[in-house]
This record gives sequence, C-alpha cells and structure tokens, in this order.
Amino acid sequence: MRELFEFAANIRTTKTGEELKQTVEDTIVKMGLTQCAETLIGGWLRRGISGGERKRTSIGYEMISNPSLLLLDEPTSGLDSSTAFRIVKLLRKQAERGMSVLATIHQPSSELFFLFDRVILLSEGYTIYNGPPSRVKEYFEQFGLTMGNY
Repeated sequence: MRELFEFAANIRTTKTGEELKQTVEDTIVKMGLTQCAETLIGGWLRRGISGGERKRTSIGYEMISNPSLLLLDEPTSGLDSSTAFRIVKLLRKQAERGMSVLATIHQPSSELFFLFDRVILLSEGYTIYNGPPSRVKEYFEQFGLTMGNY
C-alpha cells in the first residue's frame, strides 16, 4: 500500500525526496494504515488488505495531493462505526484547514451527522433541507413532523 501512496505523490505533487517520503508517511498515519503499510492491496486472485483498509487507502490516495476540493462518495460505507467516526473527524479537520469536502453519506449515525458543518437532505432527488445539522429537528417540527429523540 505504501507503494501506491508513493506513486500517487510522485504523479500528483511536485514533492521529491524527503518531502515526498514525509507526505506518504503522514498520509499513512492519518488514515490509520500503519499496520498494513507494506501489505499488497490485493484483488480477485490475491488476498490483500481488508475492505476497511481499502476504503481508507482510496481516501488517502485522493488526499495525498492536498486538493482544494475533495469529493467522496460514501466514504464510510463498509466501515465499522469507530473507523467511520475517525474518517469523518479526519475529513472535518481537513475542512478546518481550508479543504472543501463534499461527501455523500447514507444513514449516518447521529454522532457522525453532527460532525458536519452543513448537510443537504434529499428525498426522491429533491432537496428537503439544506443547513446546519443542529437545526434539522426544528426545521421539520415547523411542518408538524417529528424526528424522534435526536
């Protein structure tokens, strides 16, 4: 897996030498992939990293170039709740540093939901709410709808 990050850093950044190596190591640590850094990714014929590690590797691959906009489709699917929480906290930290992060997440836990600065809720392809997660409940209550104990 380290080799993939080195490849990504080589083709997607202008970094070389020690700076490139440090970027790769920082990404491996950030993504919680230290224990499998030397493991092959694997595929159909050869066993490699787990599904959760594969998901974190793909996110790390995108983050290695420190893009101004990071688009992620279901970055937490297939992950246990602890790893999902860690990934969303990492994405939030990146956003606080100035990276714009746009992610689709289906049925997040309430813990994850409230980590976001802004959410857009859709129903049948239409926006039904757009704003901070802390105001979702009051928004729907004004229409006489309840959302349980959130």
